Amino acid sequence: MAYQMNFTPVLARAPELVEGTINTVFLSAQSIAIGVTIGLAIALIRVDGPKWAAAAGATYVEAFRNTPLLVQLFLIFFGLPYMGVRLSANTAAILAISLNLGAYSTEIFRAGLLAIPRTQIEAGLALGLSRLQVMRYVIIVPALRIIYPALTGQLTLTLLGSSMASAISATELTLAAAKIESQTFRSLETFLIAAAIYIALTFVFRAIYWLIGLWLFRRKAPPAPVLVPLLERQPEARI
Repeated sequence: MAYQMNFTPVLARAPELVEGTINTVFLSAQSIAIGVTIGLAIALIRVDGPKWAAAAGATYVEAFRNTPLLVQLFLIFFGLPYMGVRLSANTAAILAISLNLGAYSTEIFRAGLLAIPRTQIEAGLALGLSRLQVMRYVIIVPALRIIYPALTGQLTLTLLGSSMASAISATELTLAAAKIESQTFRSLETFLIAAAIYIALTFVFRAIYWLIGLWLFRRKAPPAPVLVPLLERQPEARI
């Protein structure tokens, strides 16, 4: 007997899906903001910091890049209480996702920083720029231009990876969909709608990254060169 799809029971629970979507956006946005900050800070330390700090940063990166996000969620949510630190599901999810993103974004930022020639930095200092100005205009912005596509791709994966937070009952879209599925027994319809919402969120976030890129890398067009005819630039021929 062919399966007959019926979205009515799922759509009747639309407010729960909307709430789950909003929670996913907030959870992802907070995790992205914290994770990118961590990544940039540790990348700067690894490139131009004390050896002991660079070694500590490398250890953090290797630890979080070589373990699954789900295991990290379980360690933080279920493991920290044994050390006297008890976090809510949402706080634990934000912390785990931020640290995971921080590890990956560290390597992305570090690749961009190492791509800036040393001579370019020395030229900025020779022009009288302060170290802060050199860091901002000569190092970070050009490096960010280089790695921006890779970074935004990682941020998109972070948005989608936030669905794993449902494993510790953090309130987000996947958990809302799972609850609706358990009550309506419409698994296919429920998760088709959830997948469509994730696709829409992905396109919205990508549009935001594109707009940020336009603002961040805006440059005034250089003045058009004055074209002088070749004969006017050449000295007059002497006979």
